[in-house]
Amino acid sequence: MRVLLTGAAGFIGSRVDAALRAAGHDVVAVDVLLPAAHGPNAVLPQGCRRVDVRDGDALAPLLDGVDLVCHQAAMVGAGVDAADAPAYGGHNDFATTVLLARMFAAGVRRLVLASSMVVYGPGQYACPKHGLVDPPPRRRADLDAGIFENRCPVCGLDATWRLVSEDAALRPRSLYAASKTAQEHYALAWAEATGGSVVALRYHNVYGPGMPRDTPYSGVAAIFRSSLEKGEPPRVFEDGGQMRDFVHVDDVAAANLAAMSSVSADAGGFSAFNVCSGRPISILEVATALCDARDGSVSPVISGQYRSGDVRHIVADPARAAEVLGFRAAVDPLAGLREFAYAPLR
Repeated sequence: MRVLLTGAAGFIGSRVDAALRAAGHDVVAVDVLLPAAHGPNAVLPQGCRRVDVRDGDALAPLLDGVDLVCHQAAMVGAGVDAADAPAYGGHNDFATTVLLARMFAAGVRRLVLASSMVVYGPGQYACPKHGLVDPPPRRRADLDAGIFENRCPVCGLDATWRLVSEDAALRPRSLYAASKTAQEHYALAWAEATGGSVVALRYHNVYGPGMPRDTPYSGVAAIFRSSLEKGEPPRVFEDGGQMRDFVHVDDVAAANLAAMSSVSADAGGFSAFNVCSGRPISILEVATALCDARDGSVSPVISGQYRSGDVRHIVADPARAAEVLGFRAAVDPLAGLREFAYAPLR
């Protein structure tokens, strides 16, 4: 199969590229090398072309003979402040609309889209008295007092997290989340308008070798790693009890291969799948695992600090991806994090 892969030089894209080639696919690899993701002195890997997906004229000839597009290119991270909004809108949303338009013109009707867990916003919760509830945003006064759990809007009791399925409402709470939600909406509308097929893969906390280090957009695992390399303890926000699903980048690449096999040009339509390990872990456990793997001489520091707008818990339900795509993560998070403690960073 001939595949156009965007974002092919990135942390996830490079692993997808390697997996596609290993599976015998003909890959047309492109990347714009955003400094925020790659640093100021990045060099294109062999076989990858420097192309901005927002440039439809540059994109058009690359779609000739392509069977499927695997769209990984994006500006990632929650965002530094509101000034990042045009960058997210441009690189994530405008670029996606250009890609979809050029795909339509070229007769390409199959798309695998890299989405994110951030589209779910605060996640899903239940009250012991009132069942599933939609907690209000956490109050600053509570956070200042060290009260971090979400509360039932009816009785005020602590609400406990529940697995989030793909049927959950999309409620983005950051610039990045808004841009990824818009990407999904554009892709869904394109599928309905053209009869094309889209599989959106909602990645959870991806980690692994080659993860970007020391940028405002780095993931928490890389931030903890960087602290340890400096001989400093990882600083854990809140009380460290925030629950997440950490999924290894090799499993993410495998999910993309599984999604490609499921995307039929004849079927049409839009479907979304969680890409996760299925083994929830707390942020404190992540920091502790990394500390222990690096000899245990340093322990995490629970700072009690918080970031406004952070989600308390977001944990995925892996069932649909297993049932429909046949995808099950192979790497246990604790084992993967022990390996990641010494893995090279970008």
